[in-house]
Amino acid sequence: MNILIDDGKNLLRDDVIALLNRAGEIALINHGINTSNVEISLSIVTEEEIKSINREYRGIDKVTDVLSFPQYENYKFIMDENSDIIAIGDIVICNDVAIRQATEYAHSYEREMVYLFVHSMMHLLGYDHMNEEDKILMRKKEEQVLSEMGIMRY
Repeated sequence: MNILIDDGKNLLRDDVIALLNRAGEIALINHGINTSNVEISLSIVTEEEIKSINREYRGIDKVTDVLSFPQYENYKFIMDENSDIIAIGDIVICNDVAIRQATEYAHSYEREMVYLFVHSMMHLLGYDHMNEEDKILMRKKEEQVLSEMGIMRY
């Protein structure tokens, strides 16, 4: 798996990038997806930037923690793809919100970044949380990845 990182302010440390790579690989492997040719775009942005993106693409004029832009309807389409490189989508994380939420939820910045990334990965794989049944399934898949990494909810 290759994560193309756009982090203009160099906010992500190498150890956090390594955690995100591991989380992404676990999420893909858990869905039977070969990780060798999967590519994900990750942008780390400011509150102003994520608010602008949220307004432009979702019509919601407010800051959010993470946005996901999947290229496929669900992971089964990814598995059928025969390209050398399979770009499965874009993830946008607001670093300032991640810092704030880590404090608010009383856990580390690293845990928050991994959670936001995994949450977004699930969207790229076709999961959503628009109704309670879908939300339960998506949370189960997120927790499975976090648990395999030894990152538990506190």
